[in-house]
Amino acid sequence: MEQQWKKSLYSYVDQINKGRVEPKSAPQLITIKDPHFHARQREMSRRLSGWYAARGITPLRAETGVRTVRTIRQSLAEVVAEVVLHSALYYEKGGVTHREDKVESERLTFGKAGTGWELVAVERSVPERSSIRVTENEPEGRLSKWGEVLPEPQPSQPLLSRKIARGGSGSREVRYNREEAAAYADLWWKDGNPEYEIFAVDCTNYVSQCLFAGGAPINYTGKRETGWWYKGYNGKQEWWSFSWAVSDSLQRYLSASRSDGLQAEAVDRPEQLMLGDVILYDWDGNGLFQHSTVVTAFDAGGLPLVNAHTVSSRHRFWDYKDSYAWTDRTVYRFFHITG
Repeated sequence: MEQQWKKSLYSYVDQINKGRVEPKSAPQLITIKDPHFHARQREMSRRLSGWYAARGITPLRAETGVRTVRTIRQSLAEVVAEVVLHSALYYEKGGVTHREDKVESERLTFGKAGTGWELVAVERSVPERSSIRVTENEPEGRLSKWGEVLPEPQPSQPLLSRKIARGGSGSREVRYNREEAAAYADLWWKDGNPEYEIFAVDCTNYVSQCLFAGGAPINYTGKRETGWWYKGYNGKQEWWSFSWAVSDSLQRYLSASRSDGLQAEAVDRPEQLMLGDVILYDWDGNGLFQHSTVVTAFDAGGLPLVNAHTVSSRHRFWDYKDSYAWTDRTVYRFFHITG
């Protein structure tokens, strides 16, 4: 039975793959019976077509691998499975071939139909729209991207490593190493560094690690609402500042004027950014920033390509219009790290 429903899974992946290269083409989605999925795909195809044209790129090919994380329910008539899709898009711009990667999670429901199987429901998590709640009792009631209660966090190993401790108070003068920040981002874009906690909403934790890898000094205050610092977990007690792990808090920290420690300057355009700089995303235009990325490369036109966690991404175009989190109300903040 497993081999039969997986044929439908592979057909689904193949159609999604083709849609990324030729979004205007009419997909043959005869085995997919979810009307909400079709509506989302029509909107995304329309958006991608205009997006590719505006960027001046030509998609060349896409490659998508699928891995079944777990089968939640399986019977003779129905299978519900959580899968991870790792997609790579190759495109040409200005005579240069680029590659971008992203890893997305979906929950798929397959139903028996005659002698075969149909995909009857596609649930996509949009974790970029989530944020860590800023409360003193944060460890209680953590939820996964599917709304399930996560197990209690375990202490970091080690709780405070020598590498992290060397950051000190942030009073020393440092020179920000942009290449080191970008190299760290590329090294850990897909899997988290085990020296740190990995959060269900991990984008800002990851960006902070990249900044730290570039030499940005820890500003340890011991108070979660101030400074920029990380230690980990000690039992159920969290040891990190809000600015380290929460997008909106990092945005406010980078916006503040200070004479030492991590410093940044808000700029107006993405063209003003350099390697190791940071972009924050407010999807609804309501002043609450929910997502963080770090600049790791540039396309042939000099526009930033970014890495991120939560939806693990490598060398993704900065504006995120290929994300289901994006809306036409999206507001960006561009931060140039000044050292």
